[in-house]
Amino acid sequence: MTSISGNIVDIHNETIFPGRIHINNGIITGIEKEKYGYDRYILPGFVDSHVHIESSMLTPAGFARLAVVHGTVATVSDPHEIANILGLQGIDYMIENGAGVPFIFSFGAPSCVPASPFELSGSNIGISEIQTLLYRDDIGYLGEMMNYPGVVNGDPEVLGKIRAAEACGKPVDGHAPGLRGDILRKYREVGISTDHESFGIEEAREKVSLGMKILIREGSAAKNFDTLCTLITDYPEQCMFCTDDAHPDALVRGHINLLVKRAVRKGIDLLKVLRCACLNPVDHYRLNVGLLRISDPADMIVIDNLESFNILKTIVRGRIVAENGVCRIGHTTPRPINVFNATVKQPDDFSIPEKSDLIRVIEVIEGQIVTGSVTVNAPVKDGKVICDTRKDLLKISVVNRYSDEPPTVAFVRGFNLKRGAIASSIAHDSHNIIAVGASDAMLCDAVNCIIEKKGGISVVSDDMKMVLPLPIAGIMSDEDGYSVAQKYNRLNMLARELGCTLDAPFMTLSFMALVVIPKLKLSGRGLFDGERFVFTDLFV
Repeated sequence: MTSISGNIVDIHNETIFPGRIHINNGIITGIEKEKYGYDRYILPGFVDSHVHIESSMLTPAGFARLAVVHGTVATVSDPHEIANILGLQGIDYMIENGAGVPFIFSFGAPSCVPASPFELSGSNIGISEIQTLLYRDDIGYLGEMMNYPGVVNGDPEVLGKIRAAEACGKPVDGHAPGLRGDILRKYREVGISTDHESFGIEEAREKVSLGMKILIREGSAAKNFDTLCTLITDYPEQCMFCTDDAHPDALVRGHINLLVKRAVRKGIDLLKVLRCACLNPVDHYRLNVGLLRISDPADMIVIDNLESFNILKTIVRGRIVAENGVCRIGHTTPRPINVFNATVKQPDDFSIPEKSDLIRVIEVIEGQIVTGSVTVNAPVKDGKVICDTRKDLLKISVVNRYSDEPPTVAFVRGFNLKRGAIASSIAHDSHNIIAVGASDAMLCDAVNCIIEKKGGISVVSDDMKMVLPLPIAGIMSDEDGYSVAQKYNRLNMLARELGCTLDAPFMTLSFMALVVIPKLKLSGRGLFDGERFVFTDLFV
């Protein structure tokens, strides 16, 4: 038996008291109050209530090694990304890999694989597969239901997946960007219980009024904390924190602990904040995560104070997994798994013959995964529509990685590249290759770098090429997370040297193919209008 002492933060009873916690075989066997205070605090570990681990470019084990340093002990993890590539095989891979480290993963059954019928994906998960998954003890919930038109229009397959979750008594995650009024009510009435896609505070309040839980998100691309954090004061039982998608450089800097600190600095009640960060996810998703009660698993963190929240120790199942900023979980090289069938491209594959004077352009919005849609005059040379870096008019392309198909090509504004190109095989949600470039030749070079490595992230110019290989499913590295973060930072810096002005260029790039998010996106099938939910022509 071991014990640990400090000022114990009891979220359930909303009190803080000096005491000693007794642990035996990873379980809390006793909690005794003491008379004198300590210079440290013990509280439940943080939980990320919605995350796609694959977006960290790390395996679950690699993700855990970074997260525990920041006091995170558990995640609610939707393996939607790898499922779009490898189906059930990919989900099993994530569960197997995560089981090898002292960390609590609750994986869901991805509800939308493919995310929509408008993309080229590597797999399809139907009702029968969802039912099989949900009956498993290692699957905790139905992943985010992105196909909200299917929900409100009564699509039999969509509703069948939701009913399968209800039959198993497992929660259903939502994905309802901008939904209001009657459409939102229809979406909620089928049993969808959460949302992490609220753009504004009134939208979020309307969802709360219908009984939905709001996951306040702060990821690498989509950042909603400042907009939504006031909900914590008014609705502490209905809020949680999540990152959704966090790239490795962000994960090195911090995790849920950063949201806790920001909320407390804004003057939000400490115990309400900790309810969102620790208690609510455990209760809603029925996680097997300890909350500092007798007979609970010994999952907890030790911090120096209740303002800066410096993590002194992270403890999972009674084992110290991180201490004073150093992870105690060793790195092991994961086994490979992938599918990548694209072949080398030529610059002419990315050319666009002129058809009219006006073209539709995807407009990037910094800090958001929604995009705008604008119409501009088409710059033309020798009968072909070309890039115009002076007007920040760049080509964007999606290349099918599952079969050898011609690229789809459109135009985007907001990356501000003055030369060169960037590319990635992380492209939500089908994870084909996506690239933005200042010319056809550069676009082609960046894409071919990814094809050569069978997955990765690349930056190219006339005098430079750099690639971060992602050999696991084309979206994850087999290297240590700190090494991946360092290389990723270097790629971001190189992209900025080419002129890119975005805070997170590759994270933003990864969402330019996500057609279920309005307004205008590009998939492997073509340019897509996310408001009308139909394909649209590049030329007006």
